[in-house]
Amino acid sequence: MKIDSGLTGELKDAPESARKLEALGFDGVMSIETAHDPFFPLLRAAETTNRVDLMTSIAVAFSRTPMLLANVGHDLNAFSGGRFIMGLGSQIQPHITKRFSMPWSKPAARMREFIQAMHAIWDAWYEGRRLDFRGEFYTHSLMTPMFTPTDTEFGRPKVFLAAVGPLMAEVAGEVADGMIVHAFTTEKYIREVTIPAIEKGLSKSGRAREDFQVCYPGFVVTGRNEEEFAAARAAVCKQIAFYGSTPAYAPVLGMHGWGELQPELNRMSKQGQWDEMATLITDEVLEAFAVVGETDDAVDTFKQRFGDIVDRTTAGFAARDDDHRREILSRLRA
Repeated sequence: MKIDSGLTGELKDAPESARKLEALGFDGVMSIETAHDPFFPLLRAAETTNRVDLMTSIAVAFSRTPMLLANVGHDLNAFSGGRFIMGLGSQIQPHITKRFSMPWSKPAARMREFIQAMHAIWDAWYEGRRLDFRGEFYTHSLMTPMFTPTDTEFGRPKVFLAAVGPLMAEVAGEVADGMIVHAFTTEKYIREVTIPAIEKGLSKSGRAREDFQVCYPGFVVTGRNEEEFAAARAAVCKQIAFYGSTPAYAPVLGMHGWGELQPELNRMSKQGQWDEMATLITDEVLEAFAVVGETDDAVDTFKQRFGDIVDRTTAGFAARDDDHRREILSRLRA
């Protein structure tokens, strides 16, 4: 199992943060698209690292075009010596239409075509094929030598796709190199819904499970003392409640017989009752969505639950110091 970590701090801190994470033994560093661009930190991280993968987790696909991301992906992959992984997500309709002022329709079908369009662009650059991609949502049919990169030694970057439901998971298996499982999931849902959907997509593309990576961040509730443990529990309960209020994530709760929880969380979210929502997350719900326990026990439990189905993770465990952090990484990989 590969273990990744998020880049912390401001853009100016990204190079040193990435260097330290590589020195500690992490396999990859990640940036996220929230209040800032997700690609700039990885560009800076590439300057101070030699080994770690550089991944967006995630960049919003539908706020951009396939050509734009093909360019960004190429530049980061070429500059980093082939270490860039483009982690993409669809976001939800209100953000795409109201925040980005971009079109929204048929997210799974649109995402499939988006990634296929990027592949067609990269094929034109790296294999000299004529660019002639014509789909329902995207058309790319013009490419001249002036706009064709020449630093093509490392080829196209890997593309990982974030997904929750089975339709998007199937798309990931069909056209992507890996899938980023949303943290709002359970072992039961991954085994009974996510993995079968991925395998269905892999079958369509004629690939095997070994050709594909499943990334799962994972909620972990642990701490070096009671105070830290209580703070971690409160934070994870808030996150579970926040995600649980989203109608698109209702099937995960429904699989466990907690279907009535989603509309109640949704109602409370509309009233701004964010702190109160967390009180609805019972111990039973928490332990289904999160690994709960002392740090060393939590590492073992995480491996028992997900070791045979997850290829890489960003799950965080409360390390005492750098030596303990290295020990945790070693135990997760064993």
